[in-house]
Amino acid sequence: MSAIFTRNRIIGLSIALGIFLVDQLVKWYVSGPLALQQRGVVQVLPFFDLRWVENYGVSLGMLQATSETMRWGLVIVTFLIAVAVTVWLMRERVMGEILGLSLILGGALGNIRDRYLYGYVIDYADLHFGEWRPFLIFNIADAAISIGVVIILLRAFFVKDSSDTSPIRAQDAPGN
Repeated sequence: MSAIFTRNRIIGLSIALGIFLVDQLVKWYVSGPLALQQRGVVQVLPFFDLRWVENYGVSLGMLQATSETMRWGLVIVTFLIAVAVTVWLMRERVMGEILGLSLILGGALGNIRDRYLYGYVIDYADLHFGEWRPFLIFNIADAAISIGVVIILLRAFFVKDSSDTSPIRAQDAPGN
């Protein structure tokens, strides 16, 4: 295995760990010293508040865990997805994909930990313009997952794999 591929994977795993740690640090701060759960809302900027939300669902609030069985089902399903992302990351060679996967992995682990410990995910970031909110209330893990997915999708649609740059010769074309 080439050293560059190993280095890229180590960087990717380090990014995932960093996202996880920053996410957990901010969640600790808003739930502990800031006491956001008791305060409800803290205005930071005219268009950004910290607002306590206990998210019992997954993406966009779907699949609400309304029972302990559903809670643990979500923990297991999201854990299995995180395992699949880790396997993909460890097989990937291109840093662009590794970056996207590491953001997804770090965010997933942060939200899995919340759901495991509390039964819900702590959300707090409320971006709004008057009454209009372009996003649901979210956290750093959610943002990392979303950015990671966008990176993977953009690369899939717009970045040509460098291994496909050689022209197909007539004798190599299918059917010859």
